[in-house]
Amino acid sequence: MGTVTLPAAPTGGTQPATPSKKAWWVEALEPYARPDLRRGVGCLLTSVVPYVALWPAMYYLLRVSYALTLLVALLASGFLVRTFIVFHDCGHGSFLPNKRANRWVGALTGLLVYNPYFAWTHEHAGHHASSGDLDRRGVGDVDTWTVSEYQSNGFLGRLGYRLLRSPFVMYTVGPLWALALEPRKLPFGARRRVLRSHALTNLAVLAMVGMLVWLLGWQAFLEIQLPLVLFAGAAGIWLFYVQHQFEDAYWTRSGEWSYAEAALKGSSYLKLPKVLQFFSGNIGLHHVHHLQPRIPNYSLQRAHDENPFLHAAPTISFWEGIRTINLKLIDEPSGRLVSFAEARRSARAATPSS
Repeated sequence: MGTVTLPAAPTGGTQPATPSKKAWWVEALEPYARPDLRRGVGCLLTSVVPYVALWPAMYYLLRVSYALTLLVALLASGFLVRTFIVFHDCGHGSFLPNKRANRWVGALTGLLVYNPYFAWTHEHAGHHASSGDLDRRGVGDVDTWTVSEYQSNGFLGRLGYRLLRSPFVMYTVGPLWALALEPRKLPFGARRRVLRSHALTNLAVLAMVGMLVWLLGWQAFLEIQLPLVLFAGAAGIWLFYVQHQFEDAYWTRSGEWSYAEAALKGSSYLKLPKVLQFFSGNIGLHHVHHLQPRIPNYSLQRAHDENPFLHAAPTISFWEGIRTINLKLIDEPSGRLVSFAEARRSARAATPSS
């Protein structure tokens, strides 16, 4: 991946920290940031509807072969990822033209992905406002330390970080934590609306799960739901991870942080095979999404294709995305993400020989 050069703002001057002001990219991307009812409904018909429809099929196949059930669960998990993208777009108010419709669809799809709509939307807005900022890490993103932070920690701290960043934990425990457990925590110190969102979602999830257990039995429910959570959750974690965790990803301190640079240098264009792009709801065009979050998923590709300044964003292939799993720490002097082995070699090289 080469160096990303941002086009100069047409009117000169510094770029604003958030897109709330009339930034240089707003006018260019405005035509794509208009929700379309027909395309939104079409997206629901190719995400939520097939996901829900495959549940009876999986239940029936339990009597035939659990291997076939898992095969259908793998397909259903792809539609669950698409359902999460619908939920995500509703949180940005970008999925449907009507604000109330966005909220209703967001809340209902939130039940399917076990996440509280208003609380998640609030936290995700913080992610967009701080992505790539070393001084504001930890808001809706993967925990990432600098090399110096890792080296200054004790044995238990480093071990904990290694476990957290290990592929095994990220893609087994991670999905269960992100979808099933962590959203159930009640944030008692949060704003009333966020707390209420968690509490009401928990009650609705309890009612939904209770009804399914009553209808199917607890064993059948777990045999169907657990693979769905693991498959879809692992895919979602990998997608979110690779969008911001690549070698030349943008990381800088707050004083030098730029919203546009964080979007176009710190968010990748993950170029997936078409079938994976479909199931991931075009979220691989993450640089476009971070620059203008109000562009719905079904318009991201067109926005990218028709605006040459977006083509400078870091492009990552599927296999390059797999290899980013080895990158663990931010090396501040070089501005690169490095592996544990690279960090050790750099530390040895910096140590003067006696």
